[in-house]
Amino acid sequence: MKSPCLPQIFTEIIAIVADGRLPKLPLYIFLGMCFNLLVAPVVYAATGENFSHFQAWSLGLLGLVTLSLATYLFFVMFVPEKF
Repeated sequence: MKSPCLPQIFTEIIAIVADGRLPKLPLYIFLGMCFNLLVAPVVYAATGENFSHFQAWSLGLLGLVTLSLATYLFFVMFVPEKF
């Protein structure tokens, strides 16, 4: 049996994402964790190495969650007809 080539795999992935069959929550969690890779070292550097890497990672993730929740609540308050 012949294995699919790389362009066919990319085409299938694009079709799945375009159809909306991909669950959104895991995608958002993945993107948040990737963005936290940029935020956590900044938190770690700003504290003068008083925090461990795990604590810096947790604080960065907490900051991202707080920012996203504040943004969501802002839109819910000022554009309620969309929700």
